[in-house]
Amino acid sequence: MKETRIVPEFVTAFPAELEPGHLYVSARFSTAAHLCACGCGREVITPLSPAQWVLTFDGTVTIWPSIGNWALPCQSHYVIDHGTIKWARNFTRDEIQLNRESDHRILDAVPASQGRWWDRLLRRLTAR
Repeated sequence: MKETRIVPEFVTAFPAELEPGHLYVSARFSTAAHLCACGCGREVITPLSPAQWVLTFDGTVTIWPSIGNWALPCQSHYVIDHGTIKWARNFTRDEIQLNRESDHRILDAVPASQGRWWDRLLRRLTAR
């Protein structure tokens, strides 16, 4: 069954078994994990960094850009926006390849020191 909502759960480490409809966020590892929103039961890992996915928490959770599970059989594609799953269109094989190439270029261009979101938050808070 497709998920329509997802709730954040901040953890140090991911549990052995993920629950549907939960987004586990580990600041320690700068990574989030959830079960695919399509209901296939596969784990989806989203590394958090300026070059990958950015998480915003305001009581709900938003992850940007979209999550394209191109390596999974379901190839689901969605956005997590304020705790709501918004389904996106499927990509063609060419679009997936172009997207992957773009992701690699972005990753190569970002310094490793900008990779962890809590470091950026700490710098922002202590800069005042």
